[in-house]
Amino acid sequence: MFKTWHHPGLILNRKNVYHGRVFAVDQLHIQTPDGLKIERDLIKTAPTITILALTQDEHVVMTSEYRAGVNSDSVSLPAGIVNPGETAEQAAKRELQEETGYVAQSVTRMTRITSSEGFMDQFADLMLIRFNPDDRVKKHFDQDEFVNSELVPLDKVIQWIKDGQVNTAQAVASVSYYKLFIK
Repeated sequence: MFKTWHHPGLILNRKNVYHGRVFAVDQLHIQTPDGLKIERDLIKTAPTITILALTQDEHVVMTSEYRAGVNSDSVSLPAGIVNPGETAEQAAKRELQEETGYVAQSVTRMTRITSSEGFMDQFADLMLIRFNPDDRVKKHFDQDEFVNSELVPLDKVIQWIKDGQVNTAQAVASVSYYKLFIK
């Protein structure tokens, strides 16, 4: 069907042009699997996780946090960066506990998605966590973050997605994947 599906290109030259705290930018000269020679800027990021944390009665942990990309508070699912040497499962447990105080009982990787793969190497593992809302510990935010969290019925979260009130790609993908393939 697609003869070059998942075939890598040949990177002929790579030059780092920016390195910041959260991402770096490389200029690439590439020979594509189709034989084209192209130049692209690539935003390089650490791997991430997004967490669909559900109680037994299907209440979802939703978070509200300021996001510079939209210069606004954003309502979404808990998420974070996978630290070096950490698995996606470990990162999901840690981020849930740090941002919400909830303690994971089980963690399952649902799938992996990419984001803006035309110019970014970021991927996000979508994680399903089951937890008991009565089992809480103290929150521990990173120095530059403050996260509010609420338990919201799954049906209400789905309505928020339908209405465009929750519109982060990872949240939409996580809830959709859960509804399509797990529930």
